Amino acid sequence: MDNADYITGALRLANARTDDLEALRAELHDEPWWCSRLTEQDLRTLHRVAAELRQSLEAAVFGEHETLHAEVNRLLATYPPRPRLSREGPEQHREWHIHIAEVEAPPAHEIAAAAAWGLAQGIVRHGTERWGRCEAPNCGTYFLDTSTNRTRQFCSARCANRVHVAAFRQRRRA
Repeated sequence: MDNADYITGALRLANARTDDLEALRAELHDEPWWCSRLTEQDLRTLHRVAAELRQSLEAAVFGEHETLHAEVNRLLATYPPRPRLSREGPEQHREWHIHIAEVEAPPAHEIAAAAAWGLAQGIVRHGTERWGRCEAPNCGTYFLDTSTNRTRQFCSARCANRVHVAAFRQRRRA
């Protein structure tokens, strides 16, 4: 993973359903090392971590810098990244990579450390003005606006299209 992946991981966890183990495994499908080992205890831990990530992201969205600072540092202190270089796997597929927690740590701790690190790296790299929350009704997904003009309002083209089509239909009825 590189820092962009950690940022994506933080957003994925913040936006994930953390009330169902299989739903969380589906959200984390890009990281089979994590999702294949998740337990109910990990689910409970990640439910709390996701709530803390959402508090941090909410602070970023609304420019509450002191709250953001405190929340992210609390996440980093609770789930400190402990990076280590690894080259595990079958001989023909060994690639260098970094694990963000101890080998013996439960998956929830590695996921939480990666998410905390990703959010911190995202703030350092992009500042606080580029974090957003989808403006589509019934969505509320958090995102990082990497557009050139910094005007993104929706988490995806799907949400943007849904809102724009609804507005178009409303205008036609009027």
